[in-house]
Amino acid sequence: MRKQWIVATLVVFAFAMAAPSAARAQSSRPTVALLDLDFGAVQDWWGGNWDIGKGVADLIVDELVNDGSYRVIERKRLDAVLGEQEFSNSDRAEPDAKAVAQIGKALGVKYLIVGSITKFGTEKKDVGVGGSGWGGGGFGVGKVGTTQGKATVALALRMIDTSTGEIMVSAKGQGTSKRSGLLLGGGGGNWHGAGLGEIDMGSTDYRETILGEATETAVKDVSAKLIAAKGRLGS
Repeated sequence: MRKQWIVATLVVFAFAMAAPSAARAQSSRPTVALLDLDFGAVQDWWGGNWDIGKGVADLIVDELVNDGSYRVIERKRLDAVLGEQEFSNSDRAEPDAKAVAQIGKALGVKYLIVGSITKFGTEKKDVGVGGSGWGGGGFGVGKVGTTQGKATVALALRMIDTSTGEIMVSAKGQGTSKRSGLLLGGGGGNWHGAGLGEIDMGSTDYRETILGEATETAVKDVSAKLIAAKGRLGS
């Protein structure tokens, strides 16, 4: 009986010691918000009607949340604050010090992550029967197995201290995929048409394309660098 009492006491003591430790770990996580990425550098040929900067930012948020090193502000809350401040999409990559401070104060975040998509494209050759080829200022999508393609996606992010405006972390990520298969997604048309519609970058269909594979690799690359830098940040 005495032995059982000692064991029970030790279990209670272990839980009591673990609780403050877990609380400290939670409170030590830096709080961050991530703006939609700017994609002006690839917009000359892009011309699509869907926001690839928002799609890639959502994927990075998922990586940071799943890792748990950061406390990440919910995207809808961020969008609401940006809407109230009439924040321009053109300011995504280079928000001024005043905007950074206002966003930080409104959201209660220590760090703001901003950045750009510097590469987002595919090359293809040897299009056989079923491929739609080039035309109309964009390119169509060949059927699986008919197109040899190469896709490259590159990202450049910075983490800014909202109280000082100092750049705390600069991180780049790149992904490349090269194989026979679907370049982008199902359907016809080209980047400028309605054939592809709005594409969900988090979907299995997108991840299985050549461009989707390159996007996922670039996202994981840059997210890992942000996570690795956490140790030199304050909470």
